[in-house]
Parts: sequence; C-alpha cells; structure tokens
Amino acid sequence: MASSSTRRSSSPPPECGWTCYSPLSDDTYLPSGGVDAWIFLIHLTGISSLVGAINFYATIANMRAPGMGWGRMPLFCWAILVYAILLILALPVIAGAVTLLLTDRHFGTHFYDASQGGSPLLWQHLFWFFGHPEVYIMVLPGFGIISEILPVFSRKPIFGYKAIAASTVVIAFLGLLVWAHHMFSTPSPTIVLVFFMLSSFLIAVPTGVKMFNWIATLWRGTIEFTVAMLFAIGFLFTFLIGGITGIFLAIFPVDWQLTDTYFVVAHLHYVLVGGAVLSIFAGIYYWFPKMTGRMLGEGLGKLSFWLMLIGFHVTFLIQHSIGLDGMPRRVYEYPDVGNLELYNLISTIGSFILALGVLVTIINVVISLKKGAVSGPDPWKGNTLEWYTTSPPPVNNFDSVPRIRSVEPMKDIRRQVLRQQTEKAPVVDAEAPATA
Repeated sequence: MASSSTRRSSSPPPECGWTCYSPLSDDTYLPSGGVDAWIFLIHLTGISSLVGAINFYATIANMRAPGMGWGRMPLFCWAILVYAILLILALPVIAGAVTLLLTDRHFGTHFYDASQGGSPLLWQHLFWFFGHPEVYIMVLPGFGIISEILPVFSRKPIFGYKAIAASTVVIAFLGLLVWAHHMFSTPSPTIVLVFFMLSSFLIAVPTGVKMFNWIATLWRGTIEFTVAMLFAIGFLFTFLIGGITGIFLAIFPVDWQLTDTYFVVAHLHYVLVGGAVLSIFAGIYYWFPKMTGRMLGEGLGKLSFWLMLIGFHVTFLIQHSIGLDGMPRRVYEYPDVGNLELYNLISTIGSFILALGVLVTIINVVISLKKGAVSGPDPWKGNTLEWYTTSPPPVNNFDSVPRIRSVEPMKDIRRQVLRQQTEKAPVVDAEAPATA
C-alpha cells in the first residue's frame, strides 16, 4: 500500500463530496493534497467575495445619487445591499470552519474528531451556517432583478415597494436562523428539530409577501411580453414550486424519508434555477441594450425561453417522483424499480432541451453584438436612473446626475421633458385659417 506521503504528493482532487463532511475529509481517511488545495481555494474565493461585498456595501451606503434616500433606492440595489451584508456575515464562518479542518489535518487538533472529544456535527453546523445563507446570496439578486423588470413591462409602479424592501431584509435575517434544516437526519434533540422546522416555515412568509406583490404588480397592468418579461413570469411560477416543495422538506419527519433522494435534487434546482438562473436570463435580456448599445433578437430570445422553460420542467419535475420512489442522490447505477429507468431517460431528454435553450441565447448574444439593432439610451422606457445615460454608458456614467425625487426617477425626467416641450410649443389660434 502506498505511503501517506506518496498519496499526498499525487494530489488527486478532494474525494469527500462538495460538503467535505468530517470524517471523510480527515487526514486519516483522505490524506491526499486535494482537500488542502480545496481549503486554500475556499479562503481565496472567500476573500475575493468578501472584498466585493464590502465594495457593494460601501458604494450603496455612500455614493447614492442626490436625493436618493433609503426609501427611493431601486429594489435591485436593496437586494444587492442585503446580499452583501449576508456575505460579510457568512463568509468568516466557512473560513473558520476550513481553518479548523486544516489544523485537524496537520497540526494535531481534534475539533472534528469524535474519538478525541471533537464533534463531526460541529463541521456540519459551521458549514450550513454559511451554506443556507448562501442560497439567499444566490437568489436575492434575482429577486431584485424581477422587482425591476415587472413594473417596467406592466407599465405600473411596483406594488408595495416598502413591503418588498422590508421582506428582503427579513428573508436575510431568517436565513441566518434556519441552517440546521439541512441536518434533520443527524442525531439532534427533537426540540432543536422543532425550532428549525418552525423557523423554516416562517421564512416562507416574507417570500410569500414578495410573490403576492409581484403578482399584484402584474394585475391589470398593460403587459408587454418581451423576452425579459417572459423570463420574469417563468421565474414566478418555477420558484413558487421550489418554495412549496421546500415547505414539505421543512417538516422533519417528511425530511427523514426524503433526505438524500432525488426529491431534494428537484427542490434544489427549482429554487436555484427558478430563483437565480431564470432571473439572470431576464436581466441579460433587460440590460443587454444598456451594456452593449444593441438589442438582443426577440425571436431567438423567445425560442430560448420556451426551450429553457420546457427543458427545465421536463428535467426536474419528474425528479420529484423519482425521489418519492426512493432513488438516492449521487448514483449512476440503479435498479429499474418503479420505472426509474424511464423517469431518468425523460429527465435526460429534458436536460438536452434545456441546454439547447441556453445555446440559443449564446448564439443570440454573438449575433446581436455584431448585427443587433442600435438600442438608444432608453429602449424599454425604464424606471431607474441607468436609462438616463447613453448605451453603453461612458466611463464616468453621467455627465450630470439628476436629483432623485421618487422611486421612478426616469418617469419624473420624462414628465419634466414633456412639460418643457409643451411650454415651448407655439400657441395655435383655433380661429385662424389653416395654411398649406
């Protein structure tokens, strides 16, 4: 058998799963250098994310436009602000966790070694204290994107601006309190399981507030079904399904039966693809004209949307049934029990349809960068200040920053321009004879 030093020098990748649970990541079980490299990369990416989060926070707190108080800030900026605060709070915890793992592996400590008085559950608590806020770190910017797009293409003000902003803060606060619902299958006291079950239920309340406010924004609006709007609407019902299955998994006796099955895989993808990917694609189609000065093709965009939406639901909706039939995660060989082979074939076909939809958008971007129609500064008649400058913006962004008087500054600017044009227009005498 190869010595520990020989195996370490070969430096294979870490073979302890993406969570690197102890004792799988301990030096005794996995003496390769892969885990050490993983620890280093966690620190490296954590520092970069932390610096970026501090930059976002400082910019939003100190560099807002004149007149832009907290009650007039775009909802996307609210989402980025809370996202940055979550990163600042969560990243030091995972950094501390991997540092303790490093000392366990090389410096004789036993934080996670049960045989020496440590606790493998300590790793899980520290990991998921970061890991669950990370879910909201990924989806909160998407929430902000949706909050900007829906009112523009509904031609209505956002319904319940203050409620949406407040619910973003509440989601972040509660997101820091529910980490152990990822640990329902661990030997934890029942009272602890009950607390995390109830807190998981509670986090659905501010999320529901957002959903109802978004739907109310659409209600009786003059809806324009642009590609960005289609992705935003697709986000609404896709993320809703992910939220509902999350409520199922928050009931710990149910979670005992479904943990580490494909039901959890389906729930995860409905939350992250519904909450992050679809909203990011909505943002790409919405802000591409501002970033590049050219319009993305609406025809190819709609084809991409329908391929992605259909492909996604074909891929992951059936995985709920696969999980209910008991198929575990992270396997590639399985018995054909209860038509699992057919279900997985359907899911695979859906994944190719989903990938094709993404490819269509990539093609759309490449074509539009070269031949897309010139967008002008404000092709969508947007509500926020970025549409005030040219497309793409100059290096200095604005030659002069207008004073902000509401949450929809571009509407104020358009009204002001229209009023000035009306005042300068010549007065027409209705009784004067018409001339050629």
